[in-house]
Order: sequence, then C-alpha cells, then structure tokens
Amino acid sequence: MLASVRKAGSLARAAHVGQRRFLSIHEYQSVNLLNAYGIPTPKSIGAKTPEDAFNVAKNFGTNKLVIKAQVLAGGRGKGTFDNGFKGGVHTIDTPEQAREIARQMIGANLITKQTGDAGRICNAVMLAERRDPAHEYYVAILNDRVTQGPVLVVSSQGGMNIEEVAAKDPQAIITTPIDAEKGIDPSVALELARTLGFKDAGAQKEAADIFVTLYKLFRDKDATQIEINPMAETIDGHVLCMDAKLGFDENAEFRQGDVFDLRDISQEEPSEVEAQKANLNFIKLDGSIGCLVNGAGLAMATMDVLSLHGGNPANFLDVGGGATPETVKKAFEILLTDPKVKSIFINIFGGIMRCDYIAEGVIRATKELSLSIPLVVRLKGTKEAEAKQMIKDSGLQIIPFDDLDEAAQKAVELAHA
Repeated sequence: MLASVRKAGSLARAAHVGQRRFLSIHEYQSVNLLNAYGIPTPKSIGAKTPEDAFNVAKNFGTNKLVIKAQVLAGGRGKGTFDNGFKGGVHTIDTPEQAREIARQMIGANLITKQTGDAGRICNAVMLAERRDPAHEYYVAILNDRVTQGPVLVVSSQGGMNIEEVAAKDPQAIITTPIDAEKGIDPSVALELARTLGFKDAGAQKEAADIFVTLYKLFRDKDATQIEINPMAETIDGHVLCMDAKLGFDENAEFRQGDVFDLRDISQEEPSEVEAQKANLNFIKLDGSIGCLVNGAGLAMATMDVLSLHGGNPANFLDVGGGATPETVKKAFEILLTDPKVKSIFINIFGGIMRCDYIAEGVIRATKELSLSIPLVVRLKGTKEAEAKQMIKDSGLQIIPFDDLDEAAQKAVELAHA
C-alpha cells in the first residue's frame, strides 16, 4: 500500500533493518488464508503447470473464470512477460484457454511498473470464478505511525490505485483507529459500511463482519498489512474480497510457521536471500559502488555522502556489531555477485564492532577471492590502529582513508574510471 519509487522504498526499508517486515505471500495463498477465517471470496484455486490449469478449469463448476499470474508485484494486469505475452490477468471461458494462457505465463518473467526491467518469475497461476460487482470498495488494515497502532482504512473508490485516490480526493479515504486488544467494535464496523454506501442491511452486515474478521486475522497472524482491493458488493447483493495482498512481520516467524512456510524465495532478490542466511542486513540497489558498513545510520549516511559526490550505491549492507572475519568475507562474496559493482567502499565505526576483525576479513576476502575491484577502506574506533597496521602489512592494494568525504570521493572516482 502507498508504494513509493523503488530506491526510496529500499532506503526506507534499509533504515529499519532491525525489524525486518517483508514477508509477502501470493494471492492464491492469501485467499486460502481469508477463507480459513470465513472471509468470503470468489472461489479460487492455484495451479503450477498448464495441465493443472486445464484440470482446474475443467472441474471448476463454471466456465466464467479469470486467470491471474502469481507474481509478488502490483500492476500485473498491465504487465508484459519477457516472452512477449501481454497481461498478467485474463478472462477465460474454456479449459483449453486456461492451459494455453498458463503455458504463456508459467516459467516466464512478468515485468510491471513495480518489478524493474528484469521482471519476476511466474511459477503459478490462480483461477477464480468471475463475479460481477455492482460497486467496488477499498479496505486495508495496517499499522499507523501517527496513532501508533493498527487502523482500518476504507474508501468507496476501490478497484483503482489508492495512491491516486489519496492525491485527487483525500476525503474519499476514511481512517479509523483500532483498539489493538479489543479489535473493531461491530457497531463501528456497521456504521462504516453504511457510510461507504452498501445498499441494504444484509450487505452492510456482511461488510461489517468482514472488517471485524480481517482485524482478527491481522492480529492472530502478526500481519503488517492486509489490503483488499477491491472488496465488491456483487449484483446479487453479497460482499466479497475480490483481491488480497497480505504482508507479515518476519520477527514473528518463530510462532507463525504455517505462514512462513508459504514464502516464495524465487520472488526475492537472490543476493538478499543469501545475505539473510549469513545474518547480514542487505538491500540491493542499482548503483556501481558496493558498500560495506556497520550500523544502519552510518550506512544511510555513507550512501548520502556517495550520492553527494556523484556516485550511486549498489547496495545497503550493514554487517552489524557482531561481525566476524567470516561474515565479512561472505559480505564480499555477495557484493561481487553484482556485475555492476566497479568499486567497493568499506566504512566502519568501531564501537561494539572491532576494526581489526573487519581488517582481517577484508584481507582474507581480498586474497581468497582474488579481488580485482578497487577497494577503499575507512576504519575508525575500537582497534583502529591495529586494523590499519594489518592492512599496511598485508601489501595488498587497499586504499585507506581517515576522512569520510575524501574516502567517498575516491570510491566514486574509481567507480567512474
């Protein structure tokens, strides 16, 4: 919800690496979770092969279906696959159509406004019954910084980009704080349904019940976001969640095993997955200067200084306060998987982190990985003198600096050489 440009979003994400909150699941998985709580949706079934899609469509019970590519990105309907096939959402009327469209989607990368040029792999499709909406609404539950608690966000202008609604008609969005312990009061939920314009008492009650139950799901499963866009009142007077996007707090993985078993790492940046295994906080960006820093604040400042001098960071990488020579070497391995990296800038402030550990890891990585990319190092703090002596004695082409501006300027110069 309220997505920003990728770089800004990545930097904001990086600033809060201590509370990683990034697990998202596919739409068909979200629908299954909604249904488990009794929340009504169109009948929906996932399929992982074209033949599966054919069989699902054949046995669905209706020939009026929608097939959707299961890719963790917005704008699927307007996306294009890397094989040239257009659109990640199509209506179908026969099992043969389901098989043919699934054949075009599965195994191809879908490129949307949110995926970047490479797109994201589609490993499954979802087939859902077509239900005709009389009106579409927007519903979301998320954590709100202003109220410091969960809120219910609703609008009568659903089925469209909620950011555009917020920009053009902010009064169309209603935000209601939720008591984290008590949940949504049914009478408040019913009044919201009336305000939104649900036509009759039956539809109003169904909408209100959905609001109440969505928060129960949100709390039970340690969700960070539940977005239903649209929630529709159908022409036959029922209320259904037509599309769902759910996100979960990764800090709750220890008690949400059933949810985290749904994780699809094929939708994630491979280098970020590898970094997570080594307990490194890593976010891939689009620049040419690899960064290795300790502490999220210093990492953000380092990227700012590089940008000030005309450079672009290739990543956010915080090795934390407990890094060892082994984790530093692993960090180098991850940095070097990016062919766009033309120089590496190490900026360490040794408080809890010992500079000599970083130096040992840098020297080991430089030797064992046959590093050919220019390496600029700035080390300040605990065991600083020892670290500098280790680098000097190594005889390696490692360029040391004391001043941050000078170090950043040199890293940019080398990246542009």
